Amino acid sequence: MQATPAWNPPAGTLGGIISEAYQRAERLRRDRDALQRAAAAAGVAPSFEASLRRSVVGVIAEVKRRSPSKGWINSELSAVAQARTYEAGGAAAISVLTEPEHFGGSNEDLTSVRAAVGLPILKKDFHVDPIQLVEAKALGASAALLIVRALAPDTLTKLAVAGAELGLELLFEVRDRAELDRALEAGARVIGVNNRNLETLVIDPTTAERLITEIPPDRIAIGESGVSGRADVERLARAGADAVLVGSAVSAAQDPAAAVRELSNVQRIERGA
Repeated sequence: MQATPAWNPPAGTLGGIISEAYQRAERLRRDRDALQRAAAAAGVAPSFEASLRRSVVGVIAEVKRRSPSKGWINSELSAVAQARTYEAGGAAAISVLTEPEHFGGSNEDLTSVRAAVGLPILKKDFHVDPIQLVEAKALGASAALLIVRALAPDTLTKLAVAGAELGLELLFEVRDRAELDRALEAGARVIGVNNRNLETLVIDPTTAERLITEIPPDRIAIGESGVSGRADVERLARAGADAVLVGSAVSAAQDPAAAVRELSNVQRIERGA
């Protein structure tokens, strides 16, 4: 058995955003009591994991105004209108980017989408502290993103425990075998493989195809980044993906419902079958 490589803090674009995320989390702690009360009072959200257990590859459609790699994608995007068209197009779940500086998102996007659609909602942000997961629960999210590369092993464990205690599902995002092992050790049920290196912003379209095959068949495996057409979904389906997360392609589409519909209904293939 190979030893797990030592973890070092992320550099590049991811490193800068994570530094800002810690500052946001520090400010959030001032409202800890109110957030904890709101989280305790939050109703049961639709299950993110259960929504992705289907006979076809589920589409997680993302509300995404901009990104560090592309700049503005859709500056006029209405989170509610976009989410409703995704739901009409057959999306399995909605991902809402709440990071404000680099992605143009907000917590208000999430709460307004939660009120407008019946699908599970993933809070897509750079979560580095349990208080952010309390916030996610209070906002009505079904699940929150954890980027394994961004988190020291003890922090990843702490966040995994916090999510379980809150009843908040977690999407563990990985890019290599060592990160996958860390996610599994932390109890990950839903694992996304990102084709994009968030430190350099470079996409390697083979990353998800290679790593998804190594995810245990009882876990949900999601292909992320670089999914723009049905052929991409079909390729990931052959690797054993249960779902795909699609942001730029559907956020920029003139007809988002049609764009989601085009990506849907690709037959899922069991990993290891």
